[in-house]
Amino acid sequence: MDHGHRKPPTASGQPSKTRFQYNDEDDAIEEVATDSSNLEEDSTMCEAGDDKTSADYYFDSYSHFGIHEEMLKDAVRTKTYQNVIYKSAFLFKNKVILDVGAGTGILSLFCAKVGAKHVYAVECSSMADMAQQIVRQNGFSSAITILKGKIEEIELPVAQVDVIISEWMGYFLLYENMLNTVLYARDKWLVQGGIVLPDKASLYLTAIEDAEYKEEKIEFWDNVYGFDMSCIRKQSMSEPLVDTVQQNQIVTNCQLLKTMDISNMHTGDVSFTAPFKLLAERNDYIHALVAYFDVSFTKCHKLMGFSTGPRSRATHWKQTVLYLEDVLSICQGEAVVGTLTVSPNKKNPRDVDIALKYSLDGQHCQVSRTQFYRMR
Repeated sequence: MDHGHRKPPTASGQPSKTRFQYNDEDDAIEEVATDSSNLEEDSTMCEAGDDKTSADYYFDSYSHFGIHEEMLKDAVRTKTYQNVIYKSAFLFKNKVILDVGAGTGILSLFCAKVGAKHVYAVECSSMADMAQQIVRQNGFSSAITILKGKIEEIELPVAQVDVIISEWMGYFLLYENMLNTVLYARDKWLVQGGIVLPDKASLYLTAIEDAEYKEEKIEFWDNVYGFDMSCIRKQSMSEPLVDTVQQNQIVTNCQLLKTMDISNMHTGDVSFTAPFKLLAERNDYIHALVAYFDVSFTKCHKLMGFSTGPRSRATHWKQTVLYLEDVLSICQGEAVVGTLTVSPNKKNPRDVDIALKYSLDGQHCQVSRTQFYRMR
């Protein structure tokens, strides 16, 4: 595991393969993403008074340039969007574009450069002021309009748009609940026959061996300088860890949990329960399950997209690690089966509640358990 992880702010058998292409001018890269899985946003903050809500703090976190620097320097992320726009200019030329959660305005600049009729870039943080300057400095003031505010509250100067583009994905795909904002914009402004980019997202699950780091991160609390602090251990177990998983840690196949069709899905579809069956590919121990996601742009001439999986080039999303209470001793061919239930937290919809039911009926290990997690 990459211990320099960044925490969030405050399917069975061998899957088929989907080959994504995103060519860096200097370095042609091909990502292979498994088809057996399920489906962070350049966004930032609205001015708020003394009584800030969790949403206000969320937008606040995107007001600092540092988070945008990290996302812009994520070459997998940013280069994919650039290539989608530059190599599929026919989707954008002479079209009216809505950029949801525009951040620095980088996606809007890409669209304007290939001849978009006009781009409306909505950003709900003080980064909108910087985006305004960036647009002006690069000579696109006549092609890009920056609108500062929440999508749900602003008024567009036009009745409809041809294309909605957004980089809405959070850790575990759905952390920060930005997807519902994109769906709101789609339902309100997208012309019939218009397109949403990206239009597909899939969430996957696999299992890993991680004895060393689990000992360091979780078991640590059982004996701290001779004192029992295991009450904190319970809390640390309930918070998914965002970290980089090494390929050699993977013990099972990767299972598709859920695919989201952004063009047609409903807001309620971000809550779901998905079954899984993870088959062991070798004799080993399992300490955690790991989730990751792929996104794809299917309206391009060639299928384009990227994966955040442990076998793909690293991104700032890394992977999401769910530590298990049990250490599972598993033999090749045995299976961990269960369900994963995902839903926005009721008090703070930007957080994600996860319920994991799993069981193993193996030669050396029989276990059945339900665990609850919250990404916050």
